Amino acid sequence: MASVSELACIYSALILHDDEVTVTEDKLNALIKAAGVVVEPFWPSLFAKALSSVDIGSLICNVGSGGGGGAPAGAPAAGAPVASSDAPAKEEEKKEEKKDESEESDDDMGFGLFD
Repeated sequence: MASVSELACIYSALILHDDEVTVTEDKLNALIKAAGVVVEPFWPSLFAKALSSVDIGSLICNVGSGGGGGAPAGAPAAGAPVASSDAPAKEEEKKEEKKDESEESDDDMGFGLFD
């Protein structure tokens, strides 16, 4: 869990980024002081240095993406035959059939979702 000092620096950096202002130690300190939060003096300088070479927008957009963890589970091995393009179409047809069956069964019972 992040400490209050870390969170204050994170939120300050996000505010500066949202206002399209360059993240610097002085600006982080000004926002933190305006918020009335007391932080250890090394946090703003640490965040300013860390964020100076990073595009914060792309960092925010890619927060859930992990690093390269190898090949995807469904990737064919080298030299293995590649499946035809008909397989996805067949899967979609099966899904559509299942949806149709479930809709019909609700109608047969004499009640619907909004009755």
